[in-house]
Order: sequence, then structure tokens, then C-alpha cells
Amino acid sequence: MAFKREIQGSVVKIAGDKTVSVLVERKVVHPRYRKIVKRFKKYLIHDERNEVKVGDVVVAVECRPLSKRKSFRLKSVLATGV
Repeated sequence: MAFKREIQGSVVKIAGDKTVSVLVERKVVHPRYRKIVKRFKKYLIHDERNEVKVGDVVVAVECRPLSKRKSFRLKSVLATGV
């Protein structure tokens, strides 16, 4: 079985039925200045039971492409938002 990537981020938008938009933050070292900077990327996550709300922190796992931009499905909800 191939390695499945896992991403963790916060839900920023409910993007239609069974789909949420998740903002993932990662910290990288700047190549010239050697300072740690934040990089952000948004992913579309498949939420089969429509259980997450905006502000939740979730973990998603890679899966087969479900649509043009959706290749992750919800694994678990770590924390609920306000």
C-alpha cells in the first residue's frame, strides 16, 4: 500500500455539499535570510457526513481524486471552533 499524506489545518469555508475548504500552514526557512516564515495553502476536503463547521481543526488523508481539486477526505476532527 502506498504512503498516504496527512494534512492538518483549520476549516475556513463550507464549500458546497460534503466539501470544506481547509487552510494548512507550514513553517519553512527562508533560503536567503534564514528566518522561519509561514506558508499557507488551501485544500478541498471531502466530508461525507457534513459534520465539520467553520473554525474546526481537522486532519485529512489523501485519497483518489474525487473531483478536479478534491483529493483529500476527512479523517478526524481534532478541535471544534467557536
